[in-house]
Amino acid sequence: MKLSNIRSAVIGGVVAATALVGTAAFAQDHQWTFQSSAQAGDNFFPIQEEWAERVGIMSGGRIEITVVPVGTVVAHNETLDAVGAGILQGHITDPSYFSGKDPAFAMLGNLVGAWSAPQQMFNYMNYGGGNELFNELVNPYGLQFLGASATGVEAFLSTKPINGVDDLAGIKMRAPEGMVQEVFAAAGASPVNLPGSEVYTSLEKGVIDAADYTVFSTNHAQGMHEFANYPLYPGFHSMPVIDVSVNKDIYDTLSDDLKMILEVSVRDFAQDMVARLEAENAIAVAEATADPDITIINWSDEERAKFRGIAQTQWANWAGRSEMAGKAYESVSAYLISTGLLAE
Repeated sequence: MKLSNIRSAVIGGVVAATALVGTAAFAQDHQWTFQSSAQAGDNFFPIQEEWAERVGIMSGGRIEITVVPVGTVVAHNETLDAVGAGILQGHITDPSYFSGKDPAFAMLGNLVGAWSAPQQMFNYMNYGGGNELFNELVNPYGLQFLGASATGVEAFLSTKPINGVDDLAGIKMRAPEGMVQEVFAAAGASPVNLPGSEVYTSLEKGVIDAADYTVFSTNHAQGMHEFANYPLYPGFHSMPVIDVSVNKDIYDTLSDDLKMILEVSVRDFAQDMVARLEAENAIAVAEATADPDITIINWSDEERAKFRGIAQTQWANWAGRSEMAGKAYESVSAYLISTGLLAE
């Protein structure tokens, strides 16, 4: 073999070996565990896992995320501290679980009655200052907010017919702690704080009469309507944000391209989640409508307006509970007014 050919072969081998070493190093750059507030059996948990897989592909293997279901590492309301401490590297959760730390988590996480469609909330978060405000809230806890998703406007589970606000009187119901509970209490219900994993058994055993839980298709897939056969749909009350955040110390060390991959991937994840669950909702509603043992109740515009009026009084109450809650109230209210979603 000529010397030039030998030299070329050697150089080619070195380059190939270097490329393999570099690829292996990239593949081990970041291995993260994100805990979800979803159960493994929820129909939206696989969508979260698929997001993690896409991040791995988009990053060329430099980021590897394992998504684990609620309670795997810490309790559902402890992930904020766990991510900040580095016990978890990130979470995918409802931020209203942390309203005990700052009422602003409720204002930004589940402003009851504010949004009638996911895109309204996405527009506020991405283009109306919501993302920046959320980072102002979570950065001191050691987190970086990557973006917001949603499962959509929630349905409502009930073992009794609830045709309007007056029928909420005395109803013992599951609701997340914080603003959601206070709004339902102001409407006459008796809310209790239960994790989502206990909703099914609590309805089955009669511990609760109703539940603010999640979207219609998830409720239907889990067999909730076997006991709660008076579902309220479309939802009238709640559309919680799904907060996707990562440990800030880790985030600050990332290259600009990885930061952009995470941001863009969460925007895509949000749209994917909503579109797929809307399709599943349509199928589940059709199945429930055909079941003579299930009665779907759709509140009138008048009853929806009555409930929203009750919710708005609680927004103002919560605004004075912390500096960040006040900022959130002013920011969201200004956006809703500017877009014609709320009267001045």
